[in-house]
Amino acid sequence: MAGCWRDSKPFTSIEQVADEPNQGALNARTLGERIWRLWLRGFWSIAALSLVLFAIGWWLARPAEPDDFYRTGLPVGALPGTLLAAEAFTRGVPSGARGWRIVYTTRGFDGNPRTASGLVVARADAPDLARPVVAWAHGTTGIQPGCAPSILGDPFAFVPAFETAVEAGWAWVAPDYSGLGTSGPHPYLVGPPEAHAVLDAVRAAREIEALSLSDRTVAWGHSQGGHAALWTGIVASDYAPEVDLRGVAAVAPATDLPNLVAGIHDTFMGRMLSAYLVHAYAAVYPDVVIDELLRPIARPLAADIAGRCLTGAEILVSAVPSLIGMPSLFTGRPPVGAFADRLADNVPDRPIEAPVLIAQGSLDTTVLPGVQGGFVGNRCLSGQVIDYRGFDGLDHLSIVGEESPVPALLMEWSRARFDGLPAPSACNIRRN
Repeated sequence: MAGCWRDSKPFTSIEQVADEPNQGALNARTLGERIWRLWLRGFWSIAALSLVLFAIGWWLARPAEPDDFYRTGLPVGALPGTLLAAEAFTRGVPSGARGWRIVYTTRGFDGNPRTASGLVVARADAPDLARPVVAWAHGTTGIQPGCAPSILGDPFAFVPAFETAVEAGWAWVAPDYSGLGTSGPHPYLVGPPEAHAVLDAVRAAREIEALSLSDRTVAWGHSQGGHAALWTGIVASDYAPEVDLRGVAAVAPATDLPNLVAGIHDTFMGRMLSAYLVHAYAAVYPDVVIDELLRPIARPLAADIAGRCLTGAEILVSAVPSLIGMPSLFTGRPPVGAFADRLADNVPDRPIEAPVLIAQGSLDTTVLPGVQGGFVGNRCLSGQVIDYRGFDGLDHLSIVGEESPVPALLMEWSRARFDGLPAPSACNIRRN
């Protein structure tokens, strides 16, 4: 009997039996609340960790500090194109070639002497051979010191036919421009000082003792660099007549600046480039005022973007404020006022004596094909001879990629210029 009572349930009153369903509901509700609190705790922990990681990334993604090499002083009375410093450079240099990083003098946006930096690469054999020169003007990397290609981890990223040109026996002279390795401001999309930096890099490279260069030179450029290359053609005969500029090849160049800004200012990349452009122009032109152009809420976002390089991890950090911003950084539809006037001043619409090649991709959303076509059409009507090649299915970056036909076109076209073969005598518009 005792065993039977031990195995039986204890006596339960009628009230206790009636309360059992409510107790079950209470237990379920308590369990749900515990799960919810745990989920919230996990969510906020993850959010806090993400915020900390982003803050660390934000801090680490600042431009690298240029080393002492880029702080080479500017001698009093030094002429533009004077080589101030040169030392061996190996990062990204092809096997069988030699590289140097250089600091040299140039003429700045205000007409005063400034220092600029760059890279020079040539085959290591036959150092006494006078090599034809490809002056490479790079695309947008940023506007801050530390954004120079010679400082970045991959100095030859998005550079078409680099190894092919060096293997062909041509010397590669690649200015950083001023203000990207050396002290700023960087004259982003300001034509004359960009062109001066290109031509003065060629002059300075001639002073490297272990290298012999021919006067024969072609200028290549992509995006911002296409703009610089076209301006190189504009100023070359007056600024550096000793440089035998045989041709200018511009790939997806920034040309009609007012219409380009108007066409892309409310896109992701347009916001990035607008931040660079407004801050660069405000640093160069006193009549361009940031607070008059940008929305109040957009100003800190634009300042953060302008403070970083357009490469690697840094673009990911810059992309966050750009993505959370409004459709446009501007207070109204740009460009307007002094900003519009200064953009118009820097359109490369002056005569170029050397043959000109422009290549453009049909899928480009940074330099719009319609804007490019309008620029080319207007220049042809004005008498400028342009060999214009449109490429279906290529965008702003793929046009300089390994699978693009443009690198081979640049080699073929430039070889003809070096050999003195005649270029087209009338505008040639062709789609590939």
